[in-house]
Amino acid sequence: MWFLVLLLLPPASQTADKSDGEWVHLPSKCEVCKYVAVELKSSFHETSRKREVIETRYGFLEEDKKKKKIRYTNSDIRLIEVTEGLCQRLLEYNLHKERSGSNRFAKGMSETFQTLHHLVHKGVKVVMDIPYDLWNETSAEVADMKKQCELLMEEYEEVIEDWYRNHQEEDITDFLCARHVLKGQDKSCLDEEWESMKGDTGPSTGKKKVKKQGEKKKKNKNKTLGMKDKNIQIESPETQTLQNGAKEEL
Repeated sequence: MWFLVLLLLPPASQTADKSDGEWVHLPSKCEVCKYVAVELKSSFHETSRKREVIETRYGFLEEDKKKKKIRYTNSDIRLIEVTEGLCQRLLEYNLHKERSGSNRFAKGMSETFQTLHHLVHKGVKVVMDIPYDLWNETSAEVADMKKQCELLMEEYEEVIEDWYRNHQEEDITDFLCARHVLKGQDKSCLDEEWESMKGDTGPSTGKKKVKKQGEKKKKNKNKTLGMKDKNIQIESPETQTLQNGAKEEL
């Protein structure tokens, strides 16, 4: 037996204007820098495990052609490898509309789309304004974050290089974002605590919130398919029962 779920979600190609402002909330400069710093930390951590030694030569004269050994972890090669593919890593993020602030950007499938995929696999017909094969396409917000990342990396290339050569003992979020990129600007997103949720993959992407022992999770009674968005509508009253059952199984 088929049930019909009607959802009104915007296509990823939408841009932010007055008419769709509540749908598309592009990342702020603070949010972009926050996740650039997160990925820099992660990438430098991954490459820190290499124990290679690189031999280099300087000059063209015979007396200058002496080999110089440099550890990979201190080399220009490592810096180039990390920074060149940095912004591409941001495409691994998804938009989680059930979250607020900078925490709406996270790796892994959002709770909303986990529920929708589960309904489809259960045989429920879900009708949206974008086809099923585009559900996992990059959102407008994430695409914009990558674009802003490329501009940031170009503008603050020397700052990142200075941190790499002289200040690695300092937290790169503070050094790059608080002291340079966001100097004199709003940097409140840097203090937003991160709380892991179902569907997240990889390391946490911010300051982790520690739950008190015995603390119960607060449930949002107005939640619809895991989303706060009021523009989501569901047709057919029978789907409410199915929806609740799907949530219990997830």
